[in-house]
Amino acid sequence: MSFLRERMGTILVVIIGVALFAFIAGEVITYGRSFMSGDRNTLGEVAGEKIAYEQYMDKVKQNTEMFMQQSGQSSITPQITDYVQENSWNQAVGQIILKKELEKLAIVVGTDETKSMVSGNNVSPQIAQYFTDQKTGQLNRQALNNFLSQMQSAKPNDPMIQQWNALVASLIEGKRSEKYFSLVSNGLYVNSLEAQDSYEAKNKLAKFTYVELPYSSLADNKVNITDNDYQAYYDEHKGQFKNTQELRSFEYVSFNASPSKEDTAAIKTQVEKLIPEFKASTNDSLFVQVNSEDKAPLAYQRKGQLEPQLDSVMFTAAPGFVYGPYVANGSYRIAKLVDSRVGPDSVSARHILISAATAGGIDKARANADSLKKLIEGGRPFAELAKNFSEDKQSGEKGGDLGTFGRGAMVPSFEEAAFNGKAGDLKIVESQFGVHLINVLSQKGSSKVVKVATVDKPLVASNKTQSGAYSKAQAFLGSVSKDNFGAEAKKQGFAVRNADDVTGTASALPGLDNARELVKWAFNKAEKGDLVDQVYTLGDQYVVAHLTKVKEEGTLSLADVKDQIKPEVLLQVKAKQLSSKLSSALNGASNIAQVAQKAGAKAVPVENIVFANPVIPGLSLEYKVIGTVFGMQPNKISKPIDGSHGVYVVSLNSFQNPPALTNTVREKQQLSQAITQQATGRLIEALKDKANVKDYRYKFL
Repeated sequence: MSFLRERMGTILVVIIGVALFAFIAGEVITYGRSFMSGDRNTLGEVAGEKIAYEQYMDKVKQNTEMFMQQSGQSSITPQITDYVQENSWNQAVGQIILKKELEKLAIVVGTDETKSMVSGNNVSPQIAQYFTDQKTGQLNRQALNNFLSQMQSAKPNDPMIQQWNALVASLIEGKRSEKYFSLVSNGLYVNSLEAQDSYEAKNKLAKFTYVELPYSSLADNKVNITDNDYQAYYDEHKGQFKNTQELRSFEYVSFNASPSKEDTAAIKTQVEKLIPEFKASTNDSLFVQVNSEDKAPLAYQRKGQLEPQLDSVMFTAAPGFVYGPYVANGSYRIAKLVDSRVGPDSVSARHILISAATAGGIDKARANADSLKKLIEGGRPFAELAKNFSEDKQSGEKGGDLGTFGRGAMVPSFEEAAFNGKAGDLKIVESQFGVHLINVLSQKGSSKVVKVATVDKPLVASNKTQSGAYSKAQAFLGSVSKDNFGAEAKKQGFAVRNADDVTGTASALPGLDNARELVKWAFNKAEKGDLVDQVYTLGDQYVVAHLTKVKEEGTLSLADVKDQIKPEVLLQVKAKQLSSKLSSALNGASNIAQVAQKAGAKAVPVENIVFANPVIPGLSLEYKVIGTVFGMQPNKISKPIDGSHGVYVVSLNSFQNPPALTNTVREKQQLSQAITQQATGRLIEALKDKANVKDYRYKFL
């Protein structure tokens, strides 16, 4: 105790010091791990510039919405998601690369050029589309100038001016890029010698005879491939094995949890029980909302707009008729004809939109619409009020005019008012956008339309089916290890599937459409040889996987590509054997016919072959063979040539030269056009290689 009392101060200092050191070390280690794993918001880097996660996802969202709008689809598949994400990534990378090149060359767009694009003699098509007169198809200068005047007086935080500034900024960047690519394309030149060579390559005709020993003449199982053969091929083609991004391969067993026959029958019975209630229902819209998975509002539809099963029966049935059950889009459905009538095919209308958020609630928005309606009925011009009060600025500038539209173009409540009214009507309706004051201008055409209420129940697996499949997957996972995956699966009678060279951003795999979580495991949690630590639920499949291969970014090793190059190595070994046979046949032979006889093959004559299209009729593209022919002297016999289809010996009979090229202008133009078309893509790829692009998307997506 005396010892402790005398040295307590020192001991406390040491204890506190150790504790502080441990705390600081822990923070350093944590920070270091964070640093080593990369910035949590950085999705990638291009020439040292970071691509933020939010920035990339905004671009993905925009491109997804654009795709859905252009394709008319309400949802997209995992494959399309992959395409959109990859396209968005390439756009982001390309924009950074181009920006750096534009800054390096000090390429700018002047004030006069910008003015010309926005309001001058060369208005950009992107702007012109918003101010084109629907009747004349020409740019409405007055409407454009009025809009620009409004933009000048708008507040900086106005969403409209922010969107406008973003559009103008994108036009400027597009113009800068156009200038850059013009500099490149204007620097491309085709000289007279190149034009002459191109002309001869397309018009000089060769007549020759060949002897071929096809690769198929040697059975694959009779050819022995050695490690030296693999190494020789790998060394010769090493430049082809550069891996631009990390790839991973794994094998997996999936257990199907899709609906069983019993599940399907139970859902059908459930739907059939609804039929009597559906027939007796007096509020079909409410019945759909209560009983259907898809709670779409009811709307009149013309022939061709219904599902095929309904389109053939509903237009001849009486109201109250119920059809089904039937299967469509993965659901059992029943449909009831609510009403049928003859109505217009299209409507011309205008509207004033009052936003509930801006007005302070839906009731106040409706009150505002009522006030505007009274003003119009009292003589105030609709167009004037639309321009001043409508939240829909695009139509507001046109006096609220929406043009002519058919059924299905507007939200149901709006469509109901426009198509079921008559010309001159002023109607107030609500939608998800707010309150609309609608003025029906005219109605055209006349055809029968029907209103159909549909109740659906998705075909989903029961708990019994799902738990049964999951139990099998869990039992399999418990019975395997990373060393016996394939053997144990075979023993238990399960099929093993392979997913080779998967990228870190893949969403789909063979047989698995929703495989994102499994891919994230393979890239973020697993090392080569690892077995999953859980059963993965991917759509209606339960999956157990084993990571078999990791291909790092950079030049791949021979082990990484051995399976991939086996077919080419096999052909190379066959080529050696067949070349040896043809070399023996060449000894002592004075003409191609003798070579064919000694080799046990045929001498085949061909003619009218051009260098620009190196195809041997009936065989394949043979670049080496045709290249050899056009470098030969007549009546000479070549050495054996390793081709694509087999090994050849050729003898040139003659050339037929084309008429002299007297005017090279046209040939130069064709060559220049072809080179220019390829220049942009090749330039971007070259800049990408130089930019040291780093892709971390697999950590986020």
